[in-house]
This record gives sequence, structure tokens and C-alpha cells, in this order.
Amino acid sequence: MAEESEENKYAPLKGIKVVDWTQVQSGPSCTQLLAWLGADVIKIERPNTGDPTRNELLDIQDSWSLYYLQLNANKKSLTLNIKTDEGKKIMYDLIKKADVFVENIAPGSAERNGFGWEKLHAMNPKLIYASLKGFNKGSRFENVKAFEPVAQSAGGAASATGWNEGKANVPTQSAAALGDSNSGMHLTIGILAALLQREHTGEGTFVYQSMQDAVLNLCRIKLRDQIMLDNLGALPHYAVYPNWKWGKAIPRAENTEGGQVIGWTYKAKGWETDPNAYVYIVIQNSDKSWAAIANTMGHPEWITDPRFDGWQNRQLHKEEIYPLIESYTKQYDKYELTKKLGAAGVPVGPVLDWHELENDPDLNSDGTIVTIDQGGNRGKFKTIGLPFTLSNYKPDYKRAPDLGENNKEILSSLGYDPDQIEKLTEEGVISKAKGPKNPRTEVIKGE
Repeated sequence: MAEESEENKYAPLKGIKVVDWTQVQSGPSCTQLLAWLGADVIKIERPNTGDPTRNELLDIQDSWSLYYLQLNANKKSLTLNIKTDEGKKIMYDLIKKADVFVENIAPGSAERNGFGWEKLHAMNPKLIYASLKGFNKGSRFENVKAFEPVAQSAGGAASATGWNEGKANVPTQSAAALGDSNSGMHLTIGILAALLQREHTGEGTFVYQSMQDAVLNLCRIKLRDQIMLDNLGALPHYAVYPNWKWGKAIPRAENTEGGQVIGWTYKAKGWETDPNAYVYIVIQNSDKSWAAIANTMGHPEWITDPRFDGWQNRQLHKEEIYPLIESYTKQYDKYELTKKLGAAGVPVGPVLDWHELENDPDLNSDGTIVTIDQGGNRGKFKTIGLPFTLSNYKPDYKRAPDLGENNKEILSSLGYDPDQIEKLTEEGVISKAKGPKNPRTEVIKGE
């Protein structure tokens, strides 16, 4: 999309061509990672409308949405009506020259439209075909459309998240995109593995990623807990232990750490007015760790208290531990607590809200949060950059494309002259390139 800079001279995927037939979040999160690693990514979009997220959740007039911008930076955009013969031909021509084809459209749509694995593999044997769907092939839910909360629900995250009593006792989805961006990340791993495999076989392969599997992979310790419950009949490391009527399935985890240690969220100074004035503290199993907490908090008597003697007793009496620790944490703000307890070797961290994260000096300087200049009414916007670092490579972050911005460039590379491109526009095979033209969303505020 831009000239090579010194920083991206050693891009890991330099020279890799990707045809990106994805939309919304799960697929685009995958192809954006490929683009940030140096691949040449061509995003196929519907003429005139494009990716549905372009005009979803609008906050600035005449600007593509942040939803779209944060998932499609560094790509090229080609509008294409693949229902037309000429549209299919263009798509096939691109695929013949591509290394990777990625799709996350509705189950069965790729095959019905002539873009199934077998056909494309015969057309380009070296092609990596990557498909992302809600459920596995052969699953009784194979043809069900899946969105983020659907995947979290079917992948075991929702049933294990939340509280076990009161009005909040409902299966709860995480704010983390376990079904969408997580699935895209998993698919990226599969694509990278397939590219390496091709170095040995000389042939492309079919990479299939279900959103359900991606969620399950991140929830694997819940399968551990379920098996432990099958064997023991109770789970000491859960918040509800010991006074809980255990059933067949694991209960919700509430705010526990997930392992044998005692982890919990504690109020910090200012909690009365700040809903995120909290810290998370982990009490490790060892008596030495418990002593470090007791001494740092000025209560050495906790060390010899028979209720807290040994990790098993601490598990039995954790409901009594919580208020004791909180009587200390409420005296200091979350940053002071992190400094004090961290210096004593206690695992601790502040609960950071998204206003704090957006403006965090460390994250904004170390490349975690990056600023991209989109131009136009949007100007500069922030997004989360490449989630790991390489010692000899740093992505050259570029803006997201306008709808059909690269039509002429891409079609010219396939041999179409200006007159032919104009004819394709007139026939509705492609649409004219256009920038954002939309009103800012009018928000109705309650009293």
C-alpha cells in the first residue's frame, strides 16, 4: 500500500499475496495481522456498500467507523460483484496469483458461489485456503451463523463467567472478543503454519477454524475443572467453596484467579466514586507468600492465625480473608497498592479502565497502542497494534482504504485498461471508489 520503509524492510510476510473475502471482525482481524506482518492484502468488498462495519457505530460525520478502521488498516480495497461472470473471472484471476485466500462468509456460501476449497485448489495448488466459521464441519450446528456471543456461549466461556447468586446469576459473555478477534488470531496461526508447511510440500492446504474451537482453546482450564469436579465432587479453588451445593457442571468462576491460589478484586481508595478503583491481588499457596502479604499490610498476626495456617485452611476461610485485605487496600489508590505490594513480591495489578488505557503513557510509547493518520474528518485514530514485538521488524502502520480505493490499481495489474475498467463500473461489476459520506449518529440520551 506504500513504499517500503527501513522499518519494514524485513517484513516476515513480504511478498505474500492475500485475497481477503472477510467482513466484520473475526476474518478482518486475521487479515489485518497478515497485513501488519507485511503481506499484500486485497480486501474484496460489495460494490457501493462494502464491509458492513464501514457505517456501523458512527461517531464522526463523513468518516468510516472506528469499527472498520481498527480492523482494516494497511489493506487494499477492491469492490467486486462476484455474482457476475466478469466479477467471478476477476476473483479467479486474483486467486490464481495469490498465496492465501481467506473467507468468513455464511456457511456454504463460498461453495455455492464457486469458491470452494476443491475448485480453488485445482485452480492454484499452492494456495492456502483459510475458512473461518462458527462451528466445525460435521457439527450438528455446522450451518448455524455465529456471532461473538454465540461463540462464547457454545464454547463454554459464558457458562463459566459471572456470579452464582442474585440477579447477575446468568451466563455472561466476556468483554474480550473471544469469539471474533480471538478466532482471527487462531486462524492466523493456522495460516502461518500452512505457509511453513508449503515450504516442504510445495502445495497449499485447507485451514479451517471454527469460532467455537477458538473459544474452547482459551477456556481449556475449564475442562480441567470439569474433570476435577467429576473426580472430586467439589472445587476448592472456586469462590463458592466450601458452602455450595455442587451439581454436575462447574459453577461460574466469579472473580477467582482460576488456579489453586486465592485471587480476588479489592476496593482501593476512591472506590466510592470510581467504579474501577480496584486492584487484583493473588495469594499464592506458600506460607512465605502469605507472610509477605501479612507483614506488608501490617498484620503479622495473620501468619499464626489457625484459620489461615496452610493454603488449604486459607481456601476454607477465604471469605474471612477478603475483608481483612480490603481494610488495608481501601487506604491507598490502586497505583500505590501496585507499587507497595509489588515491591514485596505480591502478584498485584490495578484495574485499568479504558480511559486510562487509551491515555496510558507506557502503552502509547512502547507500540502497544498505535496512532494511525486516516486523514479526512477522522484525522488520527488509535488502535491496538501488533500484539507482539520482533527485534528486527516494526509494522509500518497505514490507514484503512476507502471503498474501492484500489480498484484501478488492482485491475490494471490484471491487464484491464482504463476503458475496460470504466465499462466494469457501468455494468455493476465494480463500483466507483468513494470515501465516507454519512451523518454522525444521533444519540438519544436518557434523563
